[in-house]
Amino acid sequence: MHELGIMIQVVKTVEKFAMENGITKIDTLVLQIGELSSVIPRYIQACYPATVDGTLLEDTKLEIKIIPGNCRCFKCNKIFNYIKNQGECPECGSRDFELLSGREFMIKEIVAC
Repeated sequence: MHELGIMIQVVKTVEKFAMENGITKIDTLVLQIGELSSVIPRYIQACYPATVDGTLLEDTKLEIKIIPGNCRCFKCNKIFNYIKNQGECPECGSRDFELLSGREFMIKEIVAC
């Protein structure tokens, strides 16, 4: 489970940001995770309590926003969801596309008290 290592790094990053900006209490941490990324949201949620234990984020809430894996068909320019359509354009049936979103993993928001 590489999510544990990822979350340890996220906590370090957020703590550094908080220290540099004079933030002493954080209410909520919001992450964006692409549905095509290699990060599994339920594993992030599961390891979160262990990674924030004893840190500035210890009493924070974690929110995860899922970014859909959207593509643009090169043949007809239709925007479609990769997973829902199994990598095939629902308009023309082409499998020639550009991935627009879905591989992201970002700290979207740090909500201070």
